Amino acid sequence: MSKQDVILCESLEHSLEQAIEKCPHDKLFVLTDEHTTSLCMPALREISPLKNAVEIVIGAEDTHKTLDTLASVWQALSEKGASRHSLLINVGGGMVTDLGGFAAATFKRGIAYINIPTTLLAMVDASVGGKTGINFNGLKNEIGSFFPASSVLIETEFLRSLDRYNFLSGYAEMLKHGLISTPAHWSELLTFNTEHIDYSELKQLVGRSVQVKEDIVQQDPFEHGIRKALNLGHTVGHAFESLALAENRHVLHGYAVAWGVVCELYLSNVKAGFPTDKMRQTIQFIKENYGTFFIDCKTYDRLYEYMLHDKKNSSGIINFTLLKEVGDVSINQSATKDEIFEMLDFYRECMGS
Repeated sequence: MSKQDVILCESLEHSLEQAIEKCPHDKLFVLTDEHTTSLCMPALREISPLKNAVEIVIGAEDTHKTLDTLASVWQALSEKGASRHSLLINVGGGMVTDLGGFAAATFKRGIAYINIPTTLLAMVDASVGGKTGINFNGLKNEIGSFFPASSVLIETEFLRSLDRYNFLSGYAEMLKHGLISTPAHWSELLTFNTEHIDYSELKQLVGRSVQVKEDIVQQDPFEHGIRKALNLGHTVGHAFESLALAENRHVLHGYAVAWGVVCELYLSNVKAGFPTDKMRQTIQFIKENYGTFFIDCKTYDRLYEYMLHDKKNSSGIINFTLLKEVGDVSINQSATKDEIFEMLDFYRECMGS
């Protein structure tokens, strides 16, 4: 898999001009959603290379991360004259970068693309690492490919317009990066003031968080080994998301990951010896900032079924990423159905569900 350039921008205009120069093209397309076309595109349209770009706008939110939306992007590219030598720029959150990346991966068997993530979640997670995809059959990211962007341009000034819910959604992935990297990074994330944000400090934290993911992806681009460290919180988190979709409960991805981290730190504690004090510290931070996703024992079997469909599994065994200590990761771990139900009991007890 080719390496993508991830650039923490000092000047978005200068970085974008350089990124476009690296991708010779016959026609330029920009994919946005209904939010970013009004919030972010007015400034971007003033950048000279984008003045003649063809804009494609899709619906916002994860409910539009579907095959129908993907087909509408293919249709627009086809009708508006895109070729194998065209360039697509995805401007938006994780839904746009995931779906836009998959559109680029599949249109005419692959065209070049650039990601400009506008949410914290997309900056530290979705737009970095080459994973693209859509939801399908009620399951998160069920269809997709590994197809990295030519460049990812991170402009943290976009975060000033982000609401608290979307900020915290991205911050959950940063907290995960802290847990799998170093005690110092984990600690600074737990003590960062999420109520009164210092944006210059946040920019530094984002840079460190992206570096954690970049280093791991570089070692294992196709997720055969250590890249599975990035799945901490996601086995249960994706099950929570699938349940929320089925029940029409609006849940942001990062919130589901945060609640998944609660569950998987419990498993880490009982199965791998993760320190109880660090588990409690992390859970307290999550409880204070993310609240609770309410479940009852009647939903345990459904959650278990969702976990059985997780892409990380093999031979019908549910795959977890667990921790022995902050920064000491154990991949390819399993748990019995009874252990998973005990984990869900713990979640309900400590989170007040």
